[in-house]
Amino acid sequence: MEQIFSKLEILTHGEGFIDITNDLNLFIKKHNFNSGIFNLTLLHTSCSLTINENADPNVLRDLKKYMQSIVPYDSYLTLSKNREEISYKHYQEGADDMPAHIKTSLSNTCLSLSFQEGKIMLGTWQAVYLWEHRFDQKKRIINIHIIGEKKQNIYNVIKSD
Repeated sequence: MEQIFSKLEILTHGEGFIDITNDLNLFIKKHNFNSGIFNLTLLHTSCSLTINENADPNVLRDLKKYMQSIVPYDSYLTLSKNREEISYKHYQEGADDMPAHIKTSLSNTCLSLSFQEGKIMLGTWQAVYLWEHRFDQKKRIINIHIIGEKKQNIYNVIKSD
């Protein structure tokens, strides 16, 4: 059993989803792991990690629109009977910043994934996404911790016989 700690940098292009599944599988392959657990921790408070459908892009569009509807920019209406409008107090970094923090709190910044035969174990229509909640391009860092078994080196197996 071996483990490594590393980082994966992703450049986003504003609000939306980036499929990072292939990046993660390449990371596993690069480090010669066969099976184990992949712990991902996003080191930011205005973006998220999520597993969702990768077949129909309308799923991601609808998810983004739904989140925008429950977390509006600038202000929100309370759920009380009088529907009072409340403006965000945290606005110094732009109109998208406080809503981005709320969206992150409603979703995930950490994922634990199993992998086998050098690939993340996902369902047929699933992918791993970095979900950017800010308007502008950002450099995002994912902390990676892998615990698992390395692939057998055929040379070492022959040599030990």
